[in-house]
Amino acid sequence: MSDTQQSKQDAAIADLYAEAEHWHINTGDETIHAKRIPGRWRTYKWIANSVWLLFFLGPFLRWGDRQAVLFDIPNRQFHIFGVTILPQDFWMLSLLLLFFAILLAVGTALAGRVYCGFFCFQTVWTDVYTWIEEWLEGNPQKRRKLEKAPWDATKIRIKAIKHFLWIVIGFLTGVAFVSWFVDVFDLWAAIFSLTLSGASLVFVAMFTAGTYVLAGFLREQTCFWLCPYARIQGVMVDKTTAVPTYDFHRGEPRGRMAKGKKQEGKGDCVDCAQCVAVCPTGVDIRHGQQEGCIMCALCIDACDTVMLKVGLPTGLIRYESLDQLNGMENRPMYARPRVWVYSAILLLALMGIGYGLSTLDAIEIKVLHSRAPLYVMQSDGSIQNKYTIKILNKMTEDLSTTITASGPKGLILTGTEEPIEAVHGQVSARTVFVKVPKAHLEGENMPITFTATAINDEGETLVSERESVFIGPK
Repeated sequence: MSDTQQSKQDAAIADLYAEAEHWHINTGDETIHAKRIPGRWRTYKWIANSVWLLFFLGPFLRWGDRQAVLFDIPNRQFHIFGVTILPQDFWMLSLLLLFFAILLAVGTALAGRVYCGFFCFQTVWTDVYTWIEEWLEGNPQKRRKLEKAPWDATKIRIKAIKHFLWIVIGFLTGVAFVSWFVDVFDLWAAIFSLTLSGASLVFVAMFTAGTYVLAGFLREQTCFWLCPYARIQGVMVDKTTAVPTYDFHRGEPRGRMAKGKKQEGKGDCVDCAQCVAVCPTGVDIRHGQQEGCIMCALCIDACDTVMLKVGLPTGLIRYESLDQLNGMENRPMYARPRVWVYSAILLLALMGIGYGLSTLDAIEIKVLHSRAPLYVMQSDGSIQNKYTIKILNKMTEDLSTTITASGPKGLILTGTEEPIEAVHGQVSARTVFVKVPKAHLEGENMPITFTATAINDEGETLVSERESVFIGPK
């Protein structure tokens, strides 16, 4: 390494250390009371938060005579609208989880910790809890004053109402979680009749306490010290990632405005600190990207509001990559190769899920050839094989299933004169025998195909095939 390169590296490291000296992480010694300012990104945040309404309302959606989406663990059945997924098809759920993991990685690489700022349940519930706190206790200054005030009737009343509402939200969160695994109407009936099962009671209590503590008290400390995804996403951000960024080229050096006019030689940043006041984790975005930044973009709203008031252009803080800020990247997001590569990966994952769902049979037949003996020589000279037929019914209704077989010439199937009553969500078994005249056997092993056919309540014909082998003497 040349002396020039070494000096540049040393200078970069020195700048990094100088910037890090200004970083601030609240270690829990103070409560952050973030200011709420309306704006475009606050609206986007509420819209993104509303996705969690599906968590509460989704279980109430019905599909026929059952819950539309129900993860019935005791019966090992996952009902997703008209599809019933049994343990044999759990690979599709794994693929779905893989899709969301890739989606999280793609979103982080392109736009930073947008999941943390806009979709994470910890962020959303904390935002709702602090909204209730502001509604009852007032703005940040009033909340700090109330914290220091002596306990009197007014303070007790306000605090009691706040914590009661927090516990109610935590309780509803616990009930909503359990209702994805237990029919929601049966669950509420059990709650009101005080007959809730032990497992359901434990999970409701855990989520009630967890939500109350994490969103009400720990808040940003959960992101700092407990959440592994915050660390994972933090290292996935690079110089090409679009994140909330302070334009130090335009903003520095900072300076207060004198009588509505900027001081000579000063940047556009008027050092009002509103970007810090609205930050839910207490980060000063002007000191660069920091561990505590969840990229909720509320600092952009705060800065734009101030810029409009003082008559300066907005965008001093904006979503932009470091390379763009330094003039090294001018292409829009859609023109970058990584966007297309990530999109292709997501598309392939979706295609895999779609293929799995499209090839998901309503019934599935399995054939087990008897091993002892492999074959039996009959008195008429024919060869007989014994099989165990298993029918897996993935529907929500019982099915009368007919079994047929095709293979060597002269094949005779016995034991299937009566249809198999395949119980929904279960495996139904039947022992059958296949006889083939010895003269028609062309080898020691010959392929044979079993077919299961059933008709559902809608009149749709359901078919499943499975190939096996017919074994004869050498």
